[in-house]
Amino acid sequence: MERRSFLATLGAALGLGSAAKGAETGFEVSRSDAEWKAMLSDLEYRVMREEDTERPCTSPLNEEKRAGTYLCRGCEQPLYSSEHKFDSGTGWPSFWQALPGAIGTRTDWKLLFPRTECHCSRCGSHLGHIFDDGPQPTGKRHCINGVSLVFRADA
Repeated sequence: MERRSFLATLGAALGLGSAAKGAETGFEVSRSDAEWKAMLSDLEYRVMREEDTERPCTSPLNEEKRAGTYLCRGCEQPLYSSEHKFDSGTGWPSFWQALPGAIGTRTDWKLLFPRTECHCSRCGSHLGHIFDDGPQPTGKRHCINGVSLVFRADA
């Protein structure tokens, strides 16, 4: 069994996992599992609805340099401005802050230690995690799965 699968299974058995799947209640945009599966690729579904992580350095958004806005793939809510994007060297698109009210957070215990998981505040889609090793002025690094985002360039 893969280490990540083992830890996720152990965390779920102990009741430590976060609750993105099935967390549709309370979000403005709510879809059935079948609707999410119909609109997302397999990888998008695993990341956004099952809290998986895409492989590093695989998202074309990691290299996106144009001015614009990053939207939630699940509901098109604006999440991040290109003005807040930076090259973290981690292999995932990274931002030092989200747009006001765009994301929600919760503690994720899947790896048996606490991390701050972030999700779209409108549809609950998993985006990634927030760490305390980012640049000023916030000192935060929003490490985001590119498959959770859609980029819209400024006109």
